[in-house]
Amino acid sequence: MSELKSKNILVLGASGVLGSLIATKLLSQGAVVMATSSTLESAEKVPHACNPRLLVDLSNQESIQVLIDYLIDSEVKIDGIINATGVVAFGNYTELSADVLYKLFAVNTTGPIQLIQGLLPTLKASAASGNDPFVVTISGVVAETPMAGLAAYSASKSALHSFSQAISRELRRDGIRVLDARPGHTETGLADRAIGGTAPAFPTGMSAEQVAERIVTAIVEGEKDLPSTTF
Repeated sequence: MSELKSKNILVLGASGVLGSLIATKLLSQGAVVMATSSTLESAEKVPHACNPRLLVDLSNQESIQVLIDYLIDSEVKIDGIINATGVVAFGNYTELSADVLYKLFAVNTTGPIQLIQGLLPTLKASAASGNDPFVVTISGVVAETPMAGLAAYSASKSALHSFSQAISRELRRDGIRVLDARPGHTETGLADRAIGGTAPAFPTGMSAEQVAERIVTAIVEGEKDLPSTTF
């Protein structure tokens, strides 16, 4: 079991439906939640109790480094990082533009990887203080079963899943737990905000509330993997 009370947790994408719910559930358990959004407009959707609220553009390496430097220089304590960000694009891969392909991998894969790497010193310090620091990624069911019409999106999430699996072994000796969650289609409205193409007619997915609750429960109970079958 991992006690969340007074733990300092950074939620990336806390302005989104799922990220906001996760942040709210962490706050209800007594955690101190630091939250990111990508724009000032989306920052309005971050739960008000989150502090500080931070801006980062995960498609921009400089923006990521600015956030890393700010958090490291401020000597903030971080006991957990939850990556609840993501963008999606639909359609045949042959019709995908280079700009959309770049943004898919920047926001879903390389941006979070850069940010997690840069903040590792804070997690190692947490472990050295006797805490149970963790990293949570949400790669989704497409990391297990890539879908036609979602080739590039599936690839970006599969890469994130592979990264999480590998660093879970690398960071074990540092006392840092890595948990990857792979829920099925979830009603977050992400499909309506696609950066390319038009979403097909998906069947009704799981509620974001259900997925957020399952992820927070897994953090508390010390789980190390959340395949699609566990949702």
